[in-house]
This record gives sequence, C-alpha cells and structure tokens, in this order.
Amino acid sequence: MAAITEEQVERVRGLVAAIPAGQVSTYGDLATAAGLSSPRIVGWIMRTDTADLPWHRVVPASGRPAPHLATRQLERLRAEGVPITDGRVQLRGCRWDTSA
Repeated sequence: MAAITEEQVERVRGLVAAIPAGQVSTYGDLATAAGLSSPRIVGWIMRTDTADLPWHRVVPASGRPAPHLATRQLERLRAEGVPITDGRVQLRGCRWDTSA
C-alpha cells in the first residue's frame, strides 16, 4: 500500500465524524470523497485511528459488517434507527451523501 499522509488520515477522520446519526457511509464512498485511490486505504485508517469516532457508521458496500464487528456494530446502528434486514444495512434507506 502507498504511504498514507497525515492529511489523508485527517480527511477521512473528518468525513467519518460528519456522518449523522441514523446514516451510514461505505468505505468506497469515503475513499472517493477523500480523493483516495482505494476503499482499502479507508479501511486501514479505520483500523488504526478512529476509536474516538462513530466508526460503526462505516460499512462495506454490501451493507454487511465484518463478522468480528457485526453484533456490536449492528446494535449501535439499530439504536440510531438504521434499517437492517438479516444482518445487513439497507443502504438505500440511510446512505449519507458525502457531497452534502
């Protein structure tokens, strides 16, 4: 993976912090909004530097959280009113517009 700058990290952190309660964003949406070449870069940043952010509002494009996070993440999202069916976030009903 290419070197990640502090500016890129802060851009992603700012976007994640801006996701409103009851809405979600995908790794790909955030990568595009931050001008990054891959959703994997967002994933790396999320794994290393977002403990103080609403990390639970970031999901894969499939809407299905990673197995090791699913229970905790889906509980938090349900509490915010995010539509979930069969363990999958229904993106059509709650996807945050990163351009807003």
